[in-house]
Amino acid sequence: MLIHTLRVALGLCAGVWLAGCGLISSDLTDFDLTLPDKKFSINIDGWKVDRAKAESYLDVDCSQAPPTACNSAVQQVCTMGCSGTCSETSHTCDLSLDVSLAQMVDLVMDRPELQSVNDQPVIKVTVDSVTYEVTLNTLNVDTPTITIYVAPISVTTVKSNDASIKAIGTIDPIAAGETTTSARSLKLTASGKAELANIMSSFKTPFNVLVGSSIVVSAGQPIPTGRLDAVVHIKGHAGL
Repeated sequence: MLIHTLRVALGLCAGVWLAGCGLISSDLTDFDLTLPDKKFSINIDGWKVDRAKAESYLDVDCSQAPPTACNSAVQQVCTMGCSGTCSETSHTCDLSLDVSLAQMVDLVMDRPELQSVNDQPVIKVTVDSVTYEVTLNTLNVDTPTITIYVAPISVTTVKSNDASIKAIGTIDPIAAGETTTSARSLKLTASGKAELANIMSSFKTPFNVLVGSSIVVSAGQPIPTGRLDAVVHIKGHAGL
C-alpha cells in the first residue's frame, strides 16, 4: 500500500512538470524572463590615442596616396582598435575608433529557476521589450548610431564577420554629454525580437550580447575624450 501511494505521488509530480514539487512556478506557460542588466562602456582612454600624432594624421593629404595609406598610417596614432580611411570629401585621412564590446548571457545562471527544467532542450520565449539607459556621459563628441547584436558565446567581436552574428536593434546617436532620465526603447530590426527569442530559447547555451559602432573623426573635428556608460535591459517571458 505504501509503495502504491508513493507511485501515485510521484506520478502526480511528473504530470504537472514538477510544478507542485516546488522546483518552478506553477504557471509553466508564463514565467518571467527578465535578464540582469547588461552594461557597457565606451571609454576613449582605452584606445590610447596619441593626440599630437592624431592631429597630424588628420591633416594628411591622401588624394594621391594608395587606398590603404591611411589605414597603415593610423597605427602610429593608436596601437589597437583603430582604422583609417581617406575621406572622399576632404581628401584627408579619417580616424575611426572602432567599438566592439561583449557581455555574456547565461540564462541558467541568470534565472536559477531554469535549473529545474534541465530535461527540456528549449523553452518558448517571448521578448517583451529591449530598452537602454545612458547613465554617464562625459564624451566631448556625439556618438554614431550604436548597433546591438546577439551571437554564440564563441563570438566576442562584431569585427569577426561571422554569419552567426545577428543585429537586433540600434541606439540613435547620443549627443556629447547627454544622459537619459528614463529608459528608451531600442530601435529593433525587423527580425530583432525573433533573433533574440531564438537564441534565448536554447536556454542551456550561453550567448553574447555585442555592441558595435565606430566613432569617426575627420580633419577639423576635436579628438574624442571622455567616457559613456550605458545599460541594456531585456525583458521577456517564457513557458515550456
